[in-house]
Amino acid sequence: MNGGLLVAGTTSDAGKSVVTAGICRWLVRQGVKVAPFKAQNMSLNSFVTREGAEIGRAQAMQAQACRVEPTAHMNPVLLKPGGERSSQVVLLGRPVGEMSARGYHGERQGRLLDTVLGSLAELRASYDAVICEGAGSPAEINLRRTDIVNMGIARGAGLPVLVVGDIDRGGVFASFFGTVALLAPEDQALVAGFLVNKFRGDVSLLEPGLDMLHGLTGRRTYGVLPFRHGLGIDEEDGLRVSLRGTVRESSVAPPVGDDVLRVAVCAVPLMSNFTDVDALAAEPGVVVRFVDRPEELADADLVIVPGTRGTVRALEWLRERGLADAVVRRAAEGRPVLGICGGFQLLGEHIEDEVESRAGHVDGLGLLPVRVRFAREKTLTRPVGEALGERVEGYEIHHGVADVTGGSPFLDGCRVGQTWGTHWHGSLESDGFRRAFLREVAGAAGRRFVPAPDTSFAALREEQLDRLGDLIEQHADTDALWRLIESGAPRGLPFVPPGAPA
Repeated sequence: MNGGLLVAGTTSDAGKSVVTAGICRWLVRQGVKVAPFKAQNMSLNSFVTREGAEIGRAQAMQAQACRVEPTAHMNPVLLKPGGERSSQVVLLGRPVGEMSARGYHGERQGRLLDTVLGSLAELRASYDAVICEGAGSPAEINLRRTDIVNMGIARGAGLPVLVVGDIDRGGVFASFFGTVALLAPEDQALVAGFLVNKFRGDVSLLEPGLDMLHGLTGRRTYGVLPFRHGLGIDEEDGLRVSLRGTVRESSVAPPVGDDVLRVAVCAVPLMSNFTDVDALAAEPGVVVRFVDRPEELADADLVIVPGTRGTVRALEWLRERGLADAVVRRAAEGRPVLGICGGFQLLGEHIEDEVESRAGHVDGLGLLPVRVRFAREKTLTRPVGEALGERVEGYEIHHGVADVTGGSPFLDGCRVGQTWGTHWHGSLESDGFRRAFLREVAGAAGRRFVPAPDTSFAALREEQLDRLGDLIEQHADTDALWRLIESGAPRGLPFVPPGAPA
């Protein structure tokens, strides 16, 4: 078997990442050696592979769904937004420069098709099947000429296409029809059919619409997935994400001790790897929320300043909103503060940045004895160490080089009192360390909170991926999906006018 499939969507956030992971987990449970692939990803949530390559976190989680190690070939192009109009381009796991959106789509993107097709070919030579994820919508007619992630990759590799639509948003039938009708005939010939995502209610009420859609397009629907809470994997976030007021919770179990623990995460601009806090949210009795006002820190037992692709910009934002003063007051009162990556850097004494913001010398918040200098070479590592008497694993993605001149050692950073800082993403996924850290926080906050003794974040991840596999197995026509992956799009699919404009 040398199969493949492209999971496209009617819109961004239609559920492509989740469906791709679900299909991957279903296939691997059938004994298929499968890999994920996304030609081009725009995300500030990224991961470091064992060979030191940076890829989107969604592809890393999809690799976990496949029970394989992630590699750079699974996400050969990663765009990391640095503002409204520019992004850092990461090619095969390494940054190659900053580009404007116009420059990338007008010049660079079209030249990368051979590169991404080469990565896909490498995977197809090593695996029985490769499940590819598209980006946005394949019907972005203004971008089709240089497209390398939707129909460009489908046509280049001869992949059948399954279009996912989020019915919870409404307008799914129009979106399905319009997506096909805006594609060129050669692209339409690869669109095999549809998958409805996030349906609530009685499927029999939907079936007449699905029959009419089949009559209009000549394409069948491969399944109707029900709405389920808490099934998202590590999200992509594009240029804009507003988590203000969002509560992250993976567990509804009551606290083990008498108190809950409240964690406030500062929703800084260009926030990266906000998935770091998911391991905290998975703990029974820990409530994690994202905040952007100083008064929202008042009842927090722990404040986290997360990673960011714009350390100096985040520092300015904290000061403008009064959050910087609130964080400084907390530290002076001995109340817990944790800075991760960019958040760690801005807690230091000063920053010298001629690379990211080109702001030169900038004073930090002065809470940690750390001086940061931005290097052009990006640090991409998978460190292992010890803290609070527990083994810790993490990963580093940063241009800032920290010179730690004091405090107590803490991973690669330091702590002063109850202010902690580290470049390590993912450290809180180490169960023993997370529990030890939460005990420290609870003690400093005066809370009678007790970490659950048996929470395994890795096991919770596996359960989540199995639930995605169950969704596909139970609510999709898996026999038809198998034929699609193995044999390609059905022959003779009708053209739906008007097609793409000339």
